[in-house]
Amino acid sequence: MSDHAANTAPAPLIDPFARRVSYLRVSVTDRCDFRCVYCMSENMSFLPKKELLTLEELDRLCTTFIGLGIRKLRITGGEPLVRKGIMTFFDRIGRHLATGALDELTLTTNGSQLARFAGPLFDAGIRRINLSLDTLDTAKFAEITRWGRLAQVLNGIDAAQAAGLRVKINAVALKGFNEDELFTLTEWCASRDMDLTWIEVMPMGDIGNESRLGQYWSLDSLRERLATRYTLTDLAERTGGPARYVRLGETGQKIGFITPLSHNFCESCNRVRMTCTGQLYMCLGQEDQADLRAPLRDHPADDAPLRAAIRNAIAAKPQGHDFDYSRQRPDGQMPRHMSHTGG
Repeated sequence: MSDHAANTAPAPLIDPFARRVSYLRVSVTDRCDFRCVYCMSENMSFLPKKELLTLEELDRLCTTFIGLGIRKLRITGGEPLVRKGIMTFFDRIGRHLATGALDELTLTTNGSQLARFAGPLFDAGIRRINLSLDTLDTAKFAEITRWGRLAQVLNGIDAAQAAGLRVKINAVALKGFNEDELFTLTEWCASRDMDLTWIEVMPMGDIGNESRLGQYWSLDSLRERLATRYTLTDLAERTGGPARYVRLGETGQKIGFITPLSHNFCESCNRVRMTCTGQLYMCLGQEDQADLRAPLRDHPADDAPLRAAIRNAIAAKPQGHDFDYSRQRPDGQMPRHMSHTGG
């Protein structure tokens, strides 16, 4: 980069609470080949395809964000790997890794398509992925995903590790469902050199007859149970994200806890989320949003209006979310589904 280019680099994205926004999560589709009971209703109505950003528009939007100082990009869904032609997007966006403009390109997946895509994802510059897996029991897996097959996911994990991808498992803590697998999942992850993060179930969208209050398993309780078998050492590590980490002395692995309900994690938030339709959510647990699709499509040859819309959105980023189960009803429940916003 020339001295002139360095001196004219755009100002970073700073929100009203002096937090630098450097992490963008992008949903590339609201569609998924699973119907996890805490995420979707069984008979989902998906968005018309014309409302979705094209892969070219996603590239332009992400590239604009990178030009404004985004250093980490995570691709989510729905299930991102069911989007037709998605590897063309990964291959193109990977150019920013090569130039050093982007530090990391990552992916959150259910693992169903990894057997096909693990190698190409590595070739595109992805080095680690988060994989959602709540149980190692075949019958329970079919129950909670409704449409999923555990063997397919396990084969995907094998393919990912063979391709050189670092895999981290994300498990949603569900009372009465996977409480009895706490140690099983921990030991299995340790045996495969995978870190594990537990997530409290969040109040997002109408999921039909499922009760989130009945699903809620506090991670304080989970952690206490973990400490009966392992030596837990708190880690100072902070990614700007919601997870707090411990190291298990007996296995050496890192365990994360994402606790939006029992502990607020907003003070260091450095991220924003973009939906597959170009709506930018400045907070997962608030309804404030900014429409980036309009400036994107209204000005196909000029990124200035898009940059201005992004800056205006960051200037409205709230201090924190309002998830709350303490009054025994899902106050603050977001009407949109997690699959639309991106996990």
